Formats: sequence, C-alpha cells, structure tokens
Amino acid sequence: MLKVLFIGDIVGKIGRETVKKLLPGLKKEFKPDLVIANAENVAHGSGINKNSLVELREAGVDWFTNGDHAFDREKQIIECFKDKMPLIRPANYPMGVPGSGYAVIELPSAIVGGKSDKVLLINLVGRVFMGPNFDCPFRKLDEILAYPNLASEKFSAIIIDIHAEASAEKITLRHYANGRVSAVLGTHTHVMTADQQITDKGTAYISDVGMVGAADGCIGVDKENPIKTILTQIKHKHVLPEKGKTILNAVLITFNTKTAEATNIKPITRYSLIE
Repeated sequence: MLKVLFIGDIVGKIGRETVKKLLPGLKKEFKPDLVIANAENVAHGSGINKNSLVELREAGVDWFTNGDHAFDREKQIIECFKDKMPLIRPANYPMGVPGSGYAVIELPSAIVGGKSDKVLLINLVGRVFMGPNFDCPFRKLDEILAYPNLASEKFSAIIIDIHAEASAEKITLRHYANGRVSAVLGTHTHVMTADQQITDKGTAYISDVGMVGAADGCIGVDKENPIKTILTQIKHKHVLPEKGKTILNAVLITFNTKTAEATNIKPITRYSLIE
C-alpha cells in the first residue's frame, strides 16, 4: 500500500504559511509516504522562486508540480532546475524549454531489505481556454509512457497533474488515460470539485484539487479588485492578502503497489487563521 498526499495550488506567502501551519498535522494524521504540491503560484501568487520551494520543503512537501505560470519568473525557475530542486513543469511545453515534464521518484522501503516503491509523476497543461499554444497533452502522455526507460519500469503508481481550465478537458483525459495511469488530478481553477472517484480500471480522479491560500477572497486574491473589474470592465491588479482566514485543499490517494491501481481517494479541506 502506498499513500500520497497531493496538495492543490499554493497561492503566495499566505498559502505557504498555511502549509507550514497545517501540513505537519496532516502528515501525523494520515501518514503519507509522499507529499506533492502544485507550486506555480507560490511566489507572490505567480511563478516560482527557490526560496519559496526551500520553505515548503522544510514544511514537509517532497515534490512540486507546475502549470501555465511556470515561467512567469523565468530566471528563478531556471535556477531551481539547475540546482536540481524536486520540481517539474508541464511536459507539453514546446521542445527546448528548460526543465523536465516528469520525474521518477524512488521511495525508501519501510521493510529492511525490501524493494523501494517508484512513482512516476507527470505534469501536463491543458489547451482549452488556457491562452498559450501548448503541445497536445494527450499525445505527450502517450509519448512519455512509451519512453523505453519508463515503459520497461515497474511503477507502484503513475500520477498526472493536469493543470487545466476546462473540466471537460480533464474528464476527457481521465477516459483517455483510464487504466494506463494510477491517478489523474486536476489543478488550476483553485476550487475543489466534488467528483472524486476511482474508475472501473483503478484510476483515481478529481477535476480540481483546489488551492491553499486566502479563503475569503476570489480564488486566493483579495475580493475588492475582482469586483471592480467585473463592474467596470477595467482590469484591476490582483492583490494577495497577507493575513486572515485560509483554506487548504488536498487529496489523499491510496494505491495498491502490486497493481499500481488506486483503491481510495479522500478529499481533505482544512481551515486556518494567519495573523
């Protein structure tokens, strides 16, 4: 049995502080073997920098996935890749983009002399309503799964973070990848959906895991400027709260390591107060 805690999009400093406050308790309660989080918004709500990842690593996050804001802070994320931080970016960025779209994560065995579990973590980004002209995530998945070094490997779980706007695109990927991967987990919208399930072929799925950040705003940002934007149709700058009520969304997935099939997916929502 393998347990993975996957945390939704962490938004800014208030999101990082929430992870630092709540993750130790979650790890004590659920005892996950691996903690993964989407990190594309960790640096001031847009992009990534090394200090933010180090902070979250110290809080207990093992690996980080990404999204369409991956290169908003281009120099900083390239520094993370050069320093071999446990970070991937969407695999279906065009050829030649720095970083890797997947990672093989080897977990130490709890049994002395036992065989370690290997997890294949894949990051994809959707194309519907997403703006940039990304490569096809469906064909990129086929390509990755066919790589000789991966196709010959026995994985305990294959996990996809599909960072996409349209639920229909994520659901379609669930059908396309059904039985070929262990979990298809949606990110990007910052709102946890209620459609968690295990498919007939043992693939865990949820359209969106949600987020970690300010709970009383609009998907992590202060509510005042989004309201002004709607009323005036003049775009106002997003402002991230630094204090207040926060939310942490995550899912805990249990896998049968012999079959690489998911046996359970549990949504988790916790609230906190950052002062």
